[in-house]
Parts: sequence; C-alpha cells; structure tokens
Amino acid sequence: MITVIGLRNLPAIKEGDDVGREIVQCASRQGEDLREEDVVVIAQKIVSKSEGRVVDLKEINPSDFAREVAQSTRRSPRHVEVILRETSRMVRMQKSHLITQTKHGFICANAGVDRSNVPGKSNVILLPEDPDKSALLIRDRIYELTKRNVAIIISDTFGRPWRLGYVNVAIGVAGMKPLKDYRGIKDMYNRTLNVTMMAVADELASTAELVMNKTDRIPVAIIRGYSYPKGDGSAKDLIRPPELDMFS
Repeated sequence: MITVIGLRNLPAIKEGDDVGREIVQCASRQGEDLREEDVVVIAQKIVSKSEGRVVDLKEINPSDFAREVAQSTRRSPRHVEVILRETSRMVRMQKSHLITQTKHGFICANAGVDRSNVPGKSNVILLPEDPDKSALLIRDRIYELTKRNVAIIISDTFGRPWRLGYVNVAIGVAGMKPLKDYRGIKDMYNRTLNVTMMAVADELASTAELVMNKTDRIPVAIIRGYSYPKGDGSAKDLIRPPELDMFS
C-alpha cells in the first residue's frame, strides 16, 4: 500500500533556514517520523526561499529588449527582465505567454519565475540554481539527523502541451533514479517492450500534489510504501534530448 502524508504546520521558510531539519522536526511533531526509503517531495518555493532566490522587481533595471518583449506581452518590463536572465532559449512568445527553456534545460512558462505565494508585492521567486544539488543537500541533512535513507524530489508546477491543466513535476532529484526502464521486459502477452520508460519522479511529484494543493500551506509530502528505482539520478534525466524533440 502506498501512503501519501502531507506535513502540516511547517514554519514559513526564509533565507538561510535549514529545510532538512525543519522537515524532520515537522514530521516528528505530526507523529510521522521519517522511515527508511520514504520519498520526500518538497515544493520548489521553500527550497528557493531558503537559498535566497527571491528578487525584488523594484531593484531590476530592464534592458531595451526586455522592454520590447514587455510591450508585446503586456507585462512588466522588470518582470520580463528577470525571466530573460533565467532563460537560455525563447521557445514561444504569444500574446501574454512566454514559454522558455531555463538554464537548467527545463521548458516551462516564464523560466519558472513566479509571483504566487511570495511575500512582498514586488517580489518574485526563481527556481533553485541547481535543484539536484539542493535535493542532495537536503537528503544528506535528513540522513545526518535521522540515519534514514530517503529519496528527495523537488517539485514545481508545469503546464503540458496539448493537455489542459497543470501537474507537479520533478525539477530536482536525489537518492533515486527518476525513470523506471521497462525496455526488454515482456508484457502480459509476451511481447518485448522496446520504448517504455516511466517518469516515476514526475508521477510521485504529481501524487504528492494531491495532498499539498496550492492553498493549504502544505509544501512537503511523504510518500511511503513505493518501491522506487534505487541509485543516483538527476531531474535532467527527464529532459527529452533535442534530437528526439519533434515539436519545439
């Protein structure tokens, strides 16, 4: 049986806070001490806040190009400037929408720059500079405090081409492989699977969102009872290589 547990009453995270310690203490207060091989899914925003990845738009001087894009998309030039600084490639610009490839390689809206759930009217929050490293540091800290080996997934909300609605996906991973490879295995009719790889880190991130939600102030969830692929992995393993990209 797989159990999904949302951690309630986690303190508001600010720059410099020890996210791993806060998770361990919150789980203990809730009577859900972490166990060996738990999966801990953490909303990107609290990781970014702890790492000081909050920007005050009042302090941003937009470039001429940012002003041009802002005029075309009816956005704040300062906001656009921050998005451009986090962008390696512009994928689509249509009406008010900016779809970009981040410096990490993720393709998402606004390079992951977000205003929701961020204190301060002029503040925006950026993705962690290295989400895999962030995940590993939190995993190591949890092991230091509990002597439990857990998997860590840092999640964020992405849209999906050709499908309505948003889902949570993995942008940082530690302690597990993000893909489960079925290639070479026989299906129930004895046919060999040739291409099937399941994005289990994304599936777990989306599963956690069912208890985390967007307005319930539950930025961390524990998934217990799932046998995930063990080993070292990176969220970048989930990015489709350019030679296999038929659309962008």
